[in-house]
Amino acid sequence: MSESKGNVLGFKLIGDITKEDFKIIVPEVQALVDKEESISLLLDMTQFKWENIDAWGADFNFNRTYRKKINKIAIIGNKTWEKWLTKLVEPFYHSAEAKFFNPINIEAAWKWLKE
Repeated sequence: MSESKGNVLGFKLIGDITKEDFKIIVPEVQALVDKEESISLLLDMTQFKWENIDAWGADFNFNRTYRKKINKIAIIGNKTWEKWLTKLVEPFYHSAEAKFFNPINIEAAWKWLKE
């Protein structure tokens, strides 16, 4: 996302996430981790549908690889299950803090990540 800056990286998840999507996400995350050591993520899930079964392995590897490198995760969404997902994220990451934001508060999410 164009608002990504410094050690903060944002992704807009659209439709069903596939294994191929991780081939885009992982290099961007790795490049920023190499530069900054630890990062924060914004995940805009307002157009997200689900994650295909073929992506589960890539998702697991992503979590295992970066769980100690992510400080904060902001999840942008408008569904109750997305809010619950925010609570489930923290145990999978070593010390990351996760917060849920409604789409109208996306600017607050960016601000929180950059603090």
